[in-house]
Amino acid sequence: MPLRIEPDKTFRDALAATDRPLAGMWVCSGSPLVAELCAGSGLDWLLVDAEHSPNGLESILAQLQAVHGYPVHAVVRPPVNDTVVIKQYLDLGVQNLLLPMVNSVAEAEAAVAATRYPPQGVRGVGSALARAARWNRVPDYLARAGETISVTVQIESTAAVDAVEDILKVDGVDAVFLGPSDLAASMGLLGQQEHAEVRAAVERCLAAANKAGKPAGVNAFNPDTAHHYLASGAKFLLVGADVALLARGSEALAAKYVHPSDGDATASY
Repeated sequence: MPLRIEPDKTFRDALAATDRPLAGMWVCSGSPLVAELCAGSGLDWLLVDAEHSPNGLESILAQLQAVHGYPVHAVVRPPVNDTVVIKQYLDLGVQNLLLPMVNSVAEAEAAVAATRYPPQGVRGVGSALARAARWNRVPDYLARAGETISVTVQIESTAAVDAVEDILKVDGVDAVFLGPSDLAASMGLLGQQEHAEVRAAVERCLAAANKAGKPAGVNAFNPDTAHHYLASGAKFLLVGADVALLARGSEALAAKYVHPSDGDATASY
């Protein structure tokens, strides 16, 4: 007899069940080993990124397999809010999507439709071939697929901020996530995500989400900024990245043990 398999709880379920903010980190290296190391850290969630990181379908699959069984929720960000790409990610077994650059109600509705089978949406049907259904070992997967998927959309432009109240009303949008870096760029403040105007825009979105009864998260590596956004109502955070931790950690080792002569810089080979 084949196994009958139940899907994991979604990130939506985790946000609804908790009485505290959920802290997570970016997983950008493309390495399943690094993803597994991060999965055992004690953080609540990991964001496997394919927008700005060297991740394709095969490496995402390997990372999902590597972190499965750890008490952490794996969220995956595709490179684009695209129906075909989303279909591939879902069939791969991604249950929690963070969709970048969602700037309007129409784009939010398209994102949700891409995660739903007809007649509720436009997701292509291939469950017998797909890890998502464990090759039809998940009972009634086609009927239940929508409840096994969470959709978080990224608010990271001035257009998205202006539309945030209406985006939050879209049925099937489970949460919004604020990206201060791209938001700053769209405001003409490239590289100034701590600027008062950027922070005010983030705070506006957090307030709108709280009023709408939907969770909002934010990217905040600066601890003071993270705590400020928590006080402003953020329900989940990204507070670091695997590649950043490795870069800064290796630099700290070099600073401790490598002492070039005055005026000399370490040269590349």
